[in-house]
This record gives sequence, C-alpha cells and structure tokens, in this order.
Amino acid sequence: MRLRARLLGLCLGVETVVTALLVSAPGDTAVIPSWDVESIEKTGNRLDNLSLPGADTSSWHHVNNSRCTLMGCLLEAEVYRDDDLFYSETLKTVNTTRFNVPWVYRKEFVLSPEPDQYYHLLTHGITSSGDLYVNGQQIVTSEFQRGAYVGNTYDITKVARSNNTLVVVVNPTDYNYNFALGFVDWNPYPPDNGTGLWRNIEVKQTGPVMLGPLRVTTDVTLPIENSSAVVALKSTAQNLADHEVTIKVVGNISLDGTNQSYVWSESTRIPASNTAELLMSTTLEKPKIWWPKQWGDQPLYKGELSVSVDNALSDTAKRTFGIRQVTSEVNSHNDTIFSVNGHPFQVIGGGYSADMFLRWDNAKFSNQAKLMLDLGHNTVRLEGKNEHPELYDIADRIGLMVLAGWECCDKWEAWTYNEDLPVKSEWGDSDYETANRSMYHEALMQQGHPSMLAYLIGSDYWPDDKAAEMYYYSLKAADWQLPIIASASKRGFPQIVGPSGMKMDGPYDWVPPNYWYDVEPSQDRLGAAFGFGSELGAGVGTPEIGSLKKFLSKSDMDDLWKEPKKGLYHMSTHVSSFYDRKIYNDALWQRYGAPSSLEDYLLKAQVMDYEATRAQFEGFSALWNAGRPATGLIYWMLNNAWPSLHWNLFDYYLHPAGSYFGAKVGARKEHVAYNYYNKTVYLINHSIDQNGTRTLAVDAIDMNGNTVYNANKTVQTEANISKEILNLSAALESIENVVFLRLVLFGDKENTLSRNVYWLANTIDTLDWDNSNWYYTPVVKYANFTSLDNLHTANISTTITDAPNGKDSGATVTVVLENQSSIPAFFIRLNLVDKQGEDILPVLWSDNYVTLWPHEKLELQVEGSGAAAVQVSGKNIAKTEVPLQ
Repeated sequence: MRLRARLLGLCLGVETVVTALLVSAPGDTAVIPSWDVESIEKTGNRLDNLSLPGADTSSWHHVNNSRCTLMGCLLEAEVYRDDDLFYSETLKTVNTTRFNVPWVYRKEFVLSPEPDQYYHLLTHGITSSGDLYVNGQQIVTSEFQRGAYVGNTYDITKVARSNNTLVVVVNPTDYNYNFALGFVDWNPYPPDNGTGLWRNIEVKQTGPVMLGPLRVTTDVTLPIENSSAVVALKSTAQNLADHEVTIKVVGNISLDGTNQSYVWSESTRIPASNTAELLMSTTLEKPKIWWPKQWGDQPLYKGELSVSVDNALSDTAKRTFGIRQVTSEVNSHNDTIFSVNGHPFQVIGGGYSADMFLRWDNAKFSNQAKLMLDLGHNTVRLEGKNEHPELYDIADRIGLMVLAGWECCDKWEAWTYNEDLPVKSEWGDSDYETANRSMYHEALMQQGHPSMLAYLIGSDYWPDDKAAEMYYYSLKAADWQLPIIASASKRGFPQIVGPSGMKMDGPYDWVPPNYWYDVEPSQDRLGAAFGFGSELGAGVGTPEIGSLKKFLSKSDMDDLWKEPKKGLYHMSTHVSSFYDRKIYNDALWQRYGAPSSLEDYLLKAQVMDYEATRAQFEGFSALWNAGRPATGLIYWMLNNAWPSLHWNLFDYYLHPAGSYFGAKVGARKEHVAYNYYNKTVYLINHSIDQNGTRTLAVDAIDMNGNTVYNANKTVQTEANISKEILNLSAALESIENVVFLRLVLFGDKENTLSRNVYWLANTIDTLDWDNSNWYYTPVVKYANFTSLDNLHTANISTTITDAPNGKDSGATVTVVLENQSSIPAFFIRLNLVDKQGEDILPVLWSDNYVTLWPHEKLELQVEGSGAAAVQVSGKNIAKTEVPLQ
C-alpha cells in the first residue's frame, strides 16, 4: 500500500510532497516543512479529530514555511504585507483581539514504521506554550511544553502510522507572564506578541538506541600556535528497547574542505530502558586554529558519533566545531576583559535585533553579518534573541564572535529586587523549571560553535542565586567551556559566577563627541570610554530618503523637521523615553542651525550621526590601553526589528548611512583618531601581528581652504596597542570659526591605512555631568557649526571605472572623486541606484560621507548588484547622478 501511494503521488504530481517519506532511515532528522494554520475559534476544540489524517483544512491559512509566529504565518500566507504593515501607523490597525485565543498548526506527513524502528518529535521552543497531538493522541500538554527556548524530545513510536498528522495548539503570549521574546522599548509590540512556532519542529527516526545532541569539547594550551588539541565527542545514548543492548560507537573528526579525518571506535552495553553517557576523545597534533575574522582564518571541523546495534546503524549525532580558547577576567577596576587564543580581545560590536515577527532569513542575516565585518566589528550581542542554529553557523564561517544571553524587562527578570518592571510576575517553582530547561537547550545549541564568546545569564538585572545556580549547572552539563557572565550591568551579582564586570549606564540618546573621552572622575562619567559598555550609544541612526519613503508618509517626513518635539510612531513605544527626537533635535538645531527643508534636515542628521558614532568607536579604541582600559563596547543598537528612525548602524532595509560610516571609520584595524576632549591624536592598532613604522600626515584648513596647520610624524605601531602620539592643543588653539582636520596614516609601503577628516568648532560641547540620568547627559552649551551653512560651493568631478570583470552581479566599481576647487568639499555622500533610481541593497562602500581637501582626488570602491548609476550630493556641492558606463 505504501508503494501504491508513492506511485500515485508521482502520477498526480501535486501529491508527491504529501506522500514522500519525511524520514526513511535511522539517524534521519527532518523538519516539518509547512503548516496549515487557523484560529481555534474557527477550528473548534476537537483536537483529537483534527489530528487524524484527512481533516478538511482547505479554508485554513496555508503556510509554506517550517517556522513562523502567527503574524509571520499570516504574512507568509499574504493576509498581510510588510510594506503595508510598516507604512506610517498602519500597524496600529491590526486587530489584536484575534490573537487572544489559541491557534492551531496542523501538518500531515508520511512515515514507514517497521519493527525496531523508533520515531521522535523534537521541539526547540514554542511561544508561549503548546499542546501537541499526533494521530488523535495528545503527546504533551502546554504545562510541560512551554517557553520560547524549551526544547523537548517526545517518543511517538507507539502512535506512528504510515499516514500521520501533527497538531500543535499554541497559546497566547504575555511578556509579563511568559518566557518569550519581547522587544521592550525597541519598537511597537507585534500584534501577536510573538505567539507561535517560531522555531522548527522535527521528526527523527532511530533504531533501538537514540543519541542526544553531540557535545564537543576542545582543550588547548598557550601559546595556541604550538599546541596540540584534545577533542572529546560526547552524547547521551538512550536504550529504547526493553532489553540490554550492546552498541558499537564510532567517532569521526574531519577537517572541513580536506581529506583529513580521525576515526576510532569502541563498544559498550546499555541496560534496558536506560541511558549511558558516551565520551570518545583523541588528540589532534598541530590542529587548525579558529580565529575571529580580523585575526586569522576560520577552519572548521566536523564531529560525528554513530551507534550501531547488531551491525545496523541506530543513530548519529553531528556538528561542526572549531578549535580555539576564550577566557575572561574581571580586572582591578571591576571591568571584564576577554582573551581569545591568548590575546587580549577588545570587544567591538553592536546589539542585534531579531525581526519584529521573528522571521528568520538566512540571506538577510548573512548580509547583516557582512556589514558587521565591514564595520570592523568582531562581536554581536544577542539580548534574548538567540535565534536559530543558522546564525551561529554563519558566525562560525565568517569569524564573528557572539555574546548571547537572556533579555531584560519582562518575565525573564521578574526578581523581587527588580523595581523597574511595570508588572512583576515573580517566579514560582514551575518558572524556575522552565528557565532551567531553556538554559540547557540553548547551551546545547550553542556550545560547540567557535564563534561563541560568552553567555550572559542576566541583562539589566542579575538572576537570583537559585536561578543562577540552575543556569550555571545546566551550562556545565552541556559542556560549556566559555565565560558565564552574571548580567550586562553592575547592579549586583549571584555568588556562583561573581561580578559581571560590565556597565550599563547609558547613554541611549544623543551625546556629543567629546562625551566618550571625558573619563575622569570615572565614578561620575557613566558611559564614557572606560570599562566594558554592554549597551550604549548616542541613539542615532537616521535613515536616508530612499528608505524613509518606504515607511513614512509625506506628513510623517514633514514632522521630522517641522515638528522636532513630536512623538513619532517609528521611534519607540509611546510610554518610552525615546518616543520623540527632542534631545537629538535640540542638538541639531543648536549646533548646525534650523533646517530649511527635509533635505537639509537629513543632511544635517547624517553629519550628526556620523560624528556621534565615529567618536564612540574611536574613543573606546583609543583608550584600549589607558590607565583604566576601555575593554569593550556594544553599540546600542546594530539594527532594528522594523523600519525605525534611530538606534541602528544600518537601517531595516540594510542601507548604510551616516551612523554606519562614522562607526566604520572609528573601528578601523589600523587608525589615527582625534581626542575632542584634550586635542590629542591616538595611534590605534587592533591587529595581533602588525608592527613597525608608520607615517602620520596632519593637516588643518579653514572653510576657505587656507592652511591652519601642517605636519608629518613618523611613529612606531605595536600590535593590539593604542597610544597617544601627538598633541594638537597649540595648533588648534586659535580656531575662530570652523576648521577641518585631516589625519592620514600611511603604512611602511606608503599605502594609506586610514584617512579621517574632522570638523571642529572653537569650543566643544559643555556637558552637565551632575544632571545625567540613565539615558543621557545634558549639554548646557553646544558647539557651534552653523557657519557650515555659509560654505562656498565646491566643484566636484566624479569618474566611474569598472572592475576588470565589468558590471556583473556583485562586481566592484571604482568611483573617483576630485575636488577641482580651492575650498573644501564637505560631507560628500554617494548612493548606488538602479535604473529606476531605487537604492541598491545590500551595498558595500570602502568609504562614504567623505570630505575632500582643495584639489584632492580620492578613490572609493563600491560593490552591489544591479547598479545603473551613482548619486552624488553633499553640503556644498551640486547634486549629480553619474551613470555606470
């Protein structure tokens, strides 16, 4: 009959997917590939009947996706559209009451049950909870399957048939009472609060012995370049039979992309219905070492354990892993400092956000990760948005470290001592159990990935001692070999892990560039560049017009510059301190002058964003080796869950603007930076192997192009060291208006390593540190850049040259800018567009938003698919569009 069904499927075509075996051999694991979804108000409560094959779901929503929240499913089914939902305030119009009841996910699939074959259902988290039914039988209730990160394995062998039906009933989510994935004040809450099957459900087939997830440990010594590596493959083997079995265990380690492999085996016995811990280890001589991208290569190994019973394969467990060492310590200043492979590792990164509807897109995250590396980042922080295994796979391959952890401001931190929660549902016994199982599941998912840096078991607040001990021992049970950090702040800590060594003192809204360098006295200087800033930034990230038109109406865009104190839906929630742009706009109006149009506002905003992010990343980089070192920063935030007007380094559509290119300059591997606070220049070296002679060229000119200062200096750079090399106090003492300062660093082969231009007023912004709060420090007197409005027009020529392989998809194009005037050309921005004038995305520029000296020529490279032209604009140049031909 099974053969008949398969042949019929081949004849009918459309039935092929339905009748193909989901899994067919021991060791196979397959994802439930798609779903029919409907509200229980329409399906009724006879779930035992719904979970039998043949139920009529023709009127349901058909979703060709293996994982989606309710809103994600409805978007996939084209009930809603992104561009409609995200436009202006349309999201407010969604009827949220439809999500106040359970919804049903249903899928039919085919198996081929045989004697001594076993079938298992694997979950990896359901929000907020789920009741599971297979073939008319309830497998588990929502009392046990609850929590966004709780993964379980259910034996469905006894109910498995040739034709099977899985039904999952998901229950509504409340961030105050359920362990879910919330967004706090990042954006409006999704209408469904993230309810649904946001992660995959899988079916696994085994013989009489089943393996749990493969755990890999690696032990090396320092210096790591000369070390061997002891690699252990571990798994829990479960005997599903009612009699003792003898198993043959085979371990296999291979180096990805080579023929190198290590295979060994042994045998053991497991009593009936019992488990055994398997451990097989070997020593690798001269192993390939995994490094963060900026420091080296990312070789990956594949590990596999397989078990056989009576010479028949019963199950396999696999994963990729890398060999590296990560440690951390809390220094004498109570600040955390990490080391990777024995080298002190200054964390430079941003805080990641998942999509508002928790939709995972491999291609999008791959592009986001490329942008992170292009920014000079070495780390991404996940605050409670642990996503999926694919994220860690991508990070492993490209060399991006991951700082994962739990989220703040909801059920996850409902401690007796947390007075910041509007609703506090303190934990009971079942909550501790859910949190503990969540920790174990996430630890198993993450532990073998070489990209993992640490796990934060708290965010704004530390977990109480009971929770911390559970977290700690669950991590250890999963063979976690990495640092375990109490929280992202210094409010307190549990005894079992000790102080976090991370500060969370803001800012989150606009502060001037000199903020980061004003570090003394440190007890009053909050987020300035010392210690480890776990989340901090100037609150910037204004999208350019091409992105704004996708999600704002004309009235919304007019509000940006005509109503500078108005609350804006695309900023934050209406009860948030960040619902408007008042602090930011006060600074823009005072420092750069009242905007005369939307175009003028956006240009001035990009100038503000650029100088804000550059100063932050430069400040931390420059003070890496200070008396109190700046050991790390996580910019708040890297990206947005939906189209937003702030808190990003690239916008929702992946378009990089002022905040991006300021940050990119500030995080260059070898760089020279200007300290706004004391007018010194720092030589920065983020590498671990670059040493030697460098040449610094310093030039300052006024707005008419007249020379104010000019000097060259030979300096010695040292790997992983930042140091002060020049004081410009005397040179810049007599600034009357605005001057431009250019710092260029040349390598030992006269190649340009860094080019950096500042615009400086005759005073810096005056900060009122005594009246700081948790999200910003007030400015009582602003620096005055309004004379930039009076710059004379500069004449710029733009020339395009193609890469040798032409304008093929992804080809690199060279753009040559030349200032043909005797005055500076300020803040030239370039935008790659297609034939319709739409932004090319994603796009990678070598540099952008640049300022040219009189008669200076500058070459830039850009990479993007489908480009037709480059748009060129700036503060004091004519707008133009140059075709690629």
